[in-house]
Amino acid sequence: MSGSGVAAADLAAVKEQLGRVPRGVVAVAHRCPCGSPDVLRTLPRLPDGTPFPTTYYATCPRLTGAISTLETSGMMREMTERLGSDPELAKAYVAAHADYLRRRGELGDVVEIDGISAGGMPTRVKCLHVLVGHSLAVGPGVNPLGDEALEALGEWWASGPCVSHGDA
Repeated sequence: MSGSGVAAADLAAVKEQLGRVPRGVVAVAHRCPCGSPDVLRTLPRLPDGTPFPTTYYATCPRLTGAISTLETSGMMREMTERLGSDPELAKAYVAAHADYLRRRGELGDVVEIDGISAGGMPTRVKCLHVLVGHSLAVGPGVNPLGDEALEALGEWWASGPCVSHGDA
């Protein structure tokens, strides 16, 4: 498995969550309240050479399922519309895009994805998974739309761990 410096138990938990070996893992970026990894920090270029713009990758199936439910509710369309009519929100979202690029740049430069963040930033919302992952990894106040989506999720973790051995 990838992920020097990442505990074997965390990589095993993520493998169970995803149903496959995780790729390009640098760190566990966030943990669910149960202790299991729920967001990974990944390299901008996977070990096979593929550019990978998703620096913060949500892995917990309960989290990703809850986010998918939000996506089907029309939240992304509504958020994108608000970006066009709320200059302060648009400015904060551009700042979130810059933050994402800066943090990914700490892991390496990949010319194929230069200037491209993820999730539709900075002008639209196309993936709440990325925005929530960013918010969980860096904390509140950085990605306003990720924060909103995270708040809308409620206590998605409340039914307990999604993996049998993920609280290492």
